[in-house]
Amino acid sequence: MNAKKSYITVFQMSIMTIITIAGLRGLPAMAIMGWSSVVLYLIPAVMFFIPTALVAAELGATYEGGIYEWAKEGLGERWGLVAVWMQWIHNVVWYPAQLAFVAAAGASIFGLDQLPNSGLYIATVIVVVFWLAVWLSLKGGNLFAKVASFSGLVGVIIPTILLLIMGGLWLVTGQKISPTLTHSSVLPNFTNFAAIALVVQNVLAFAGMEVNAVHAQQMEHPKKYTRVVAVAFISALIIFVLPTLILAMVLPKNVNLSNGTVIAFEKLFAAFHLGFMGNVMAFAIVFGAIASIISWISGPSRGLLHAAQDDTLPAYFKKTNAKGAQEGILIIMGVIVTVLAGFYVIFPHDSVSMVFSFFIGTAVSLYVCMYLLMFISAIVLRIKGKIGKVGYHAPGLIFFCCMGMIACVAAFLLTFVPASGQKGIPDAFYPILVGIVFVLLSAPSLILYQIKHKK
Repeated sequence: MNAKKSYITVFQMSIMTIITIAGLRGLPAMAIMGWSSVVLYLIPAVMFFIPTALVAAELGATYEGGIYEWAKEGLGERWGLVAVWMQWIHNVVWYPAQLAFVAAAGASIFGLDQLPNSGLYIATVIVVVFWLAVWLSLKGGNLFAKVASFSGLVGVIIPTILLLIMGGLWLVTGQKISPTLTHSSVLPNFTNFAAIALVVQNVLAFAGMEVNAVHAQQMEHPKKYTRVVAVAFISALIIFVLPTLILAMVLPKNVNLSNGTVIAFEKLFAAFHLGFMGNVMAFAIVFGAIASIISWISGPSRGLLHAAQDDTLPAYFKKTNAKGAQEGILIIMGVIVTVLAGFYVIFPHDSVSMVFSFFIGTAVSLYVCMYLLMFISAIVLRIKGKIGKVGYHAPGLIFFCCMGMIACVAAFLLTFVPASGQKGIPDAFYPILVGIVFVLLSAPSLILYQIKHKK
């Protein structure tokens, strides 16, 4: 007797999607915008989140292997490599921002509130923790993959619930509301490019849908994936908007973006004589962030390894150790992250927040290029009739692809605009620096491909 096939339900897919995008680290940057943060969340949710989810689901229903296979089938092997390279390298740039958040929260546990402003301290934590993660990944096994859900519960879900509870208590007990919220407007000032540039980080917040969308064909009724997108859309806005407004109630405008979440917890608990809970939450957030990094460090590099094994890259990228871990790629990641960590040291001691925003913006500039290739590939494959015939069929795919491409181009351009209120990197030099780093990190995909295929 055949075992009954197990399907993923709409509820399960919705939870998987929400967990993928949930996080607290980026909230302070939006909190300083006050009420206008609501609109700045809504724009990328509509223009980017929905198209990404629908398009990735249809591509995943036809082709396995993720973005490399999708772009390869639609645009050719060269652009398949570029797409997966962008997916991989954006993660490499994201780590110095995520680990800066870890370093700042860790310092707060021990009451060292000035330490998060030290670029040398931030850089040291980034290098030590990341190389530790590389070493553990090289050991092979799936120990940390097994604790991913637990770390998400401890480091994201529980803190988010407590933040909502404490924010509610803050309101009903008549605590003072920060001018960050009370003096803000509901509508963003769209003439202030430095302010709306913060919407760029929300593209990164809503990114990653292609990871779970490929499972749409594992649902009993793949067409119901549209319901998953609707549930995730509403849930994501709630998860991001409400905690952001709570942070805006308690944080000043000039807060350090890398440890603003921890500062908010400290203020909230201190108001109710529960100051020790601020340290508990800081520890939970640090644990969740570190466990997440260690759990996922090898994930994006697996896609690049797959492309390398397709003979698109030099042999070093195919190098694995006795445990089967992608040694060559992980070592390269460690070297790049070490170099990027130096940015926190190079610029003045009061520029940690600016460097943090710089890494977020650069990561977005790289990631949206991958999405542009994904949208273009989807249009080409739909026109050729190669997708949409089996499994999930996205409604209005070409329309959503065009909408997504507009969002990607806009987000890419805004990454060259420095975030409002930050200092350390001169405004005139900021876009030049973003451009230089973008070229240095993206160009190798084309150069290495050319070298590999040069006769």
